[in-house]
Amino acid sequence: MVLGVENKIKLDVNDTALSLPRIRLVSAPLLRGRMDYSRFLSTNAKTRKPSWITQLRSYLANPSSDILWLAGGHPDASLFPFKETTITLKNGQEIHLNQDLMATSLQYGPIEGHTPLLKYLADLTQKLHSPPRWSETRQLVTVGGQDGMAKAFVMLTDPGDYVVVPEPCYAGIFSELTSLNPHYLPVEEDEEGMRSDLLRSALARWKSEIGETHSEKRLKFMYTNPSGSNPSGTNMSEKRRREIYALACEYDFLILEDDAYYFLQFQDDFPPSFLSLDTEGRVLRFDSFSKTVSAGLRVGYVTGPEFLVEKISQHIMATVMGGSSLSQVLVTELFHMWGLEGFLRHVKEVRDMYRRRRDAALSAAEKHLTGLCEWRKPGGGMFLWLKVPKVKDTQAMLLERGTKKSILLVPGNGFTTRPELPCQYMRASYSTVLPEEMDKAFQILAEVIRDEIQLNNEVK
Repeated sequence: MVLGVENKIKLDVNDTALSLPRIRLVSAPLLRGRMDYSRFLSTNAKTRKPSWITQLRSYLANPSSDILWLAGGHPDASLFPFKETTITLKNGQEIHLNQDLMATSLQYGPIEGHTPLLKYLADLTQKLHSPPRWSETRQLVTVGGQDGMAKAFVMLTDPGDYVVVPEPCYAGIFSELTSLNPHYLPVEEDEEGMRSDLLRSALARWKSEIGETHSEKRLKFMYTNPSGSNPSGTNMSEKRRREIYALACEYDFLILEDDAYYFLQFQDDFPPSFLSLDTEGRVLRFDSFSKTVSAGLRVGYVTGPEFLVEKISQHIMATVMGGSSLSQVLVTELFHMWGLEGFLRHVKEVRDMYRRRRDAALSAAEKHLTGLCEWRKPGGGMFLWLKVPKVKDTQAMLLERGTKKSILLVPGNGFTTRPELPCQYMRASYSTVLPEEMDKAFQILAEVIRDEIQLNNEVK
């Protein structure tokens, strides 16, 4: 028996702080041998090599005090016009970047990220997720979570490969992923997230029709947004996560866990992440500070098998050459000031605010949209996913007629693998509107829907 982390992380809404994972005695997970990841790589990733000059920046992670750096084209930091700065937090605390720290912030840094920040991220990840294969895991700072995912798509996808996605699905992934010409296997959600029974059926059908006859057309990975899913607001249950992970092992595919809304789950107990269940090394996890600290700083990070994270790192070498050092230093100094527990207190406050805004959106929907729309209570995130049963397609209604009444929602088409088809859904964001503004917005939306229904009846 070994010390382990209990499956769920407790958030007591009556406490002032986010409580840490509860410790109990558990059996050590059964770990399989190292996986051969080369079979998952795209042609692009197989031929991609690291930048032999950029690799030398790894020596800057822990440089000796007397090193004479003649290897790279680093500009002289003494010539930068910025000297130092002080940033005041909302609670009155101050983060001061002195001259030396400012010079670090304005210079190229290690490809994998600012070294002190990576230490905080490692501690946070182990505290919250306790990855079973931590000794084989690597982390990498990215320019927001989206940057890491886009590079993972390029790393894994060849034309004709098969990819599992939820239906509905976060629209932001399709810009990069669809350009790589995969075949999608969309799987419907219910109130517990992606339906594992439908996933099993889709996988069995793929195996019988494609997998056994066209070995070159691989099933590479599943994309999932399991916590406060965008757009549906669903929190995937622990049972579903375990069932889906078992299917990934059975059918031999990877899981890309996009968990930008992890801290915005409105329930008291957080289910275990896919990363925490990953005994075989199948999970690439993408986290972001955009929803909790700052969207504009563009700081995210990827956690996963060392081989795959290294391939993403090679792509970074060839494109952005690393994230913003200034942004990473600011986040590091925030952790330095708050500690992990202070950060967790902050994200609980963020979660509580979004939960109140969710409740206000639901109240406004009950008041104005009852009988016109259908919806589920979001378990997390920033969105209310609305179905308009009496309207065949929301796109023209929202973009042509809704905007004329000064209201804009996102049509549901973009959250599907077939955006050219009619869709009865639409997404409303409650993240930045006050309760009185949401009430007014849904009052106008109700008028727009009634007008659309009448227009459709007249056309018939």
